[in-house]
Amino acid sequence: MKTIKIIIAGPRGRMGREAVKLVCSTDHFELKAVVDHKHDGMKLSDLEGFPQLDIPIFMDLEKCLQDIEADVLIDLTTPEVGMVHAKTALEYNVRPVVGTTGFSKEDLEELQAICQEKELGCIIAPNFAIGAVLMMKFSQIAARYFTDIEIIEMHHDQKLDAPSGTAIKTAEMISSVRSTKKQGHPGEKETVTGARGADYQGMHIHSVRLPGLIAHQQVLFGSDGQTLTIRHDSYNRGSFMSGVKVAVETIMNVNTFIYGLENILE
Repeated sequence: MKTIKIIIAGPRGRMGREAVKLVCSTDHFELKAVVDHKHDGMKLSDLEGFPQLDIPIFMDLEKCLQDIEADVLIDLTTPEVGMVHAKTALEYNVRPVVGTTGFSKEDLEELQAICQEKELGCIIAPNFAIGAVLMMKFSQIAARYFTDIEIIEMHHDQKLDAPSGTAIKTAEMISSVRSTKKQGHPGEKETVTGARGADYQGMHIHSVRLPGLIAHQQVLFGSDGQTLTIRHDSYNRGSFMSGVKVAVETIMNVNTFIYGLENILE
C-alpha cells in the first residue's frame, strides 16, 4: 500500500495526541510535520509526551505546505482555524480531513465549491467514532417509524459549541426521512427559558456539559405504549481514531467534498 504523507494541525490537544499516535503506529502513514499555534521551528521531540519524534513544528500552515510535501492534512483545531486550514490545504492540493465541529452551512457550501473546482477530496466529520456514526444511521432508520424524537448530547465542560456537531448531524439525517412536527402539548409553556432545549424542526435537542464526560449521545423515540433509545458513548479519545484512519485512507481516492463519516462507511 502506498505511504500516505500526513500533516497534523493541533497535535498537543487531546484528540491531536491520539492522532499523532495513530499516524506513527500505522505502517502506511508517515507523519511529515505538525502545525501548532506555539513552538514554531521546534521539533515534536522537544515537547513533553512526544519522545523521539523528530518532526518539525510550524505555526503557519501555508509555510508548512511550502516546505513539506504532504498528501493529507488532519485538522483537529477549532471551527474558525479549521476552515482556514481546509481552504489553505486545498489551495496546495492537499486533502483535508477535519474533525472539528461548528462549521456553518455557508462554510460547508464554500468548501464544497472549492473541492468541485479543484477536483480534490475533503472530509468534514462531526464525529469520527464509528459507533457514533452507526448511532446516527440507526436513528435515521428508526425515524421512519417513530416521529416523536428528542436528542440528548453530553460532553465535557470544555466543549465550545452547543449543540454538538454530532447532534446537529443526527437531526439533519432524521429530518431527511421525517416531516417537521411540533412535539409536546400544543399549550406547552417553558417556566424556565430553555427548559425544552433547542428546537430543530419540532425535535428537541438538549446539551449537557459536565467534567468527567467525553462524548455521549442518546436519541429517544416515543410512540403509543413504547419508547426506543439509541445511545453511543465514547469513554476516551482513542475511540475516534478508527474513523480518522478510514477517512485518511478513503480521501486519497475521492475527489469530492464529504460531510459526515456515514457517507464513506458501507
